[in-house]
Amino acid sequence: MRVLLMAYGSRGDIEPMLGLAGQLRDAGAEVRMCAPPDFAELVEGAGVALTPIGRSVREMVKGAVTGTKPMPAEGLPERAARMVATTYEAVATAAEGCDAMVATGLFPAAAGARSVAEKLGIPYVFVAYFPTYLPSPHHPPFARMGRPFPPEVTDNRELWDLDVENLNVLFGTGLNAHRATVGLPPVDNFRDYVLTDRPWLAADPTLAPWQEPADLDVVQTGAWLRPGGLPLPADLEAFLDAGTPPVYVGFGSIPVRDAQDVARVAIEAVRAQGHRVLLSGGWAELALIDDQDDCFRVGEADHSTLFPRVAAVVHHGGAGTTTTAARAGAPQVVIPQMADQPYWAGRVAELGVGAAHEGSEPTFASLSAALAAALDPKARARAKAVADLVRADGATVAAQLLLDAAGTAGAGREAPPVAG
Repeated sequence: MRVLLMAYGSRGDIEPMLGLAGQLRDAGAEVRMCAPPDFAELVEGAGVALTPIGRSVREMVKGAVTGTKPMPAEGLPERAARMVATTYEAVATAAEGCDAMVATGLFPAAAGARSVAEKLGIPYVFVAYFPTYLPSPHHPPFARMGRPFPPEVTDNRELWDLDVENLNVLFGTGLNAHRATVGLPPVDNFRDYVLTDRPWLAADPTLAPWQEPADLDVVQTGAWLRPGGLPLPADLEAFLDAGTPPVYVGFGSIPVRDAQDVARVAIEAVRAQGHRVLLSGGWAELALIDDQDDCFRVGEADHSTLFPRVAAVVHHGGAGTTTTAARAGAPQVVIPQMADQPYWAGRVAELGVGAAHEGSEPTFASLSAALAAALDPKARARAKAVADLVRADGATVAAQLLLDAAGTAGAGREAPPVAG
């Protein structure tokens, strides 16, 4: 069996796919992947063949966040149409001979990928990493860029209906124009075409439960995690051994507007709590503010090995970082920047395993207050208790579902839970 994985987004979109890839390969499947060129080393280092999609996501996001590189003069629908076409081209090349496809990330890219699956007649599944990406009467949708919801509309079902209209306007025309060029019929409902009526939710049920009843038949597999347990770099080991557990601060593959100020605030706030600092550079390019020996700047390091050895984790609130910190029993401070991150900040606070920072730009006072809450012994005890509930078998569950469904489709029968 041969499976194509498509993920267009940040590292948080790529890592879970590599977790699934590992389980599929252990079961004897061949795996290929389509992803932005930023992650070529990461993907190929995991032994997965990569076909890159489009231009650098890092440069695109950094320019938008920091204002150093203005967005193109063309509008969002035009950029989305180009993404559909670029993704279709890459995925069509990689998908030859594949028996199934799994997609995630930005909607226009996923739409291009599903069009390839439809053209080839192979099963396709869309996966979300957090519940609020999927339509439900229990939560509202995101407001789309340039398409705010009317303030008088508060019913979640009505808001999701408006979301369908917004996505058709923003992305549907470009998708259908491209589909016409490859001999496919037009799509009436862009969002439902991308998601299907049975998407997967790769999130831990304790950390991010899917609420029923809901209109979609969502398959919650659990979070897709890579095995982990890799040794830490020698200089990082030496720093950890030289004193009390530090507080980790990092924003992963998310840039920030003023990295120098964020690093200064974080280091000063952690020091004020009496802790050492472990600063991750990441896409935010955080840097040390002095040469004191209570701070260490870390590069690549296995979070599953590192997080059990820190006093707390201060981060942006990506699904992967939140889940890994939760599994490690480390209290968290989430400073959400965009997308799913406010959701994860809220869940950390609701579960009592840390604090949700209000807003995306920390000050000494705001971060100090959040750290004090996360470092409280009650938060650490709660984090340890929740750690015992977080599952590690999500990728295994998903791999078996995919293998079973693709096998059923290959036998000429209907193939739930993926769309053919």
